[in-house]
Amino acid sequence: MNNYPDTEQEEIPLSRTKRKEHVEELQELGIELIKYSKDKLAKLDLPANLLEAIKQAQKLTANGAIRRQCQYIGKLMRNVDADAIRAKLDYANGDSVKSTQTLHIAERWRDQLLETDAALDKFIAAYSGFDISDLRSLVRSVRKERELQQHRNFTKLFRLIRTIVEENSK
Repeated sequence: MNNYPDTEQEEIPLSRTKRKEHVEELQELGIELIKYSKDKLAKLDLPANLLEAIKQAQKLTANGAIRRQCQYIGKLMRNVDADAIRAKLDYANGDSVKSTQTLHIAERWRDQLLETDAALDKFIAAYSGFDISDLRSLVRSVRKERELQQHRNFTKLFRLIRTIVEENSK
């Protein structure tokens, strides 16, 4: 039997320097968010007040106003999960391992789909929730374009495959 009072670790408050560094990191993340387009910001599922503050900062031109807005964004960032936002940003930027893997999977599927018709059946069996007719017509048109040495729909096909793979990997 232990005669000592609770020996559990008490939470040690952060020093003023550490708190300031943390706040500055959040503000830098907010500044990074300002640089993104509306489409990328929409994919991040940010809280409404933070998203509105970022959109407002994107409209500002005066340096003082931008600085104050960035400080406000940093303040708002204290109430959100910054690690989750960083992970989403890394994925959107292609920095994460998962993003790279998804990219490689989509490339392999694209190459297989362009080589054989059997690959289309395998793809349909592996993934769900997409319009099969769009995929089939794109595969056919890319095959014809390859014969004519054109590449109009090649990227479009890859984007469709990547979207399907991403949707099914969530």
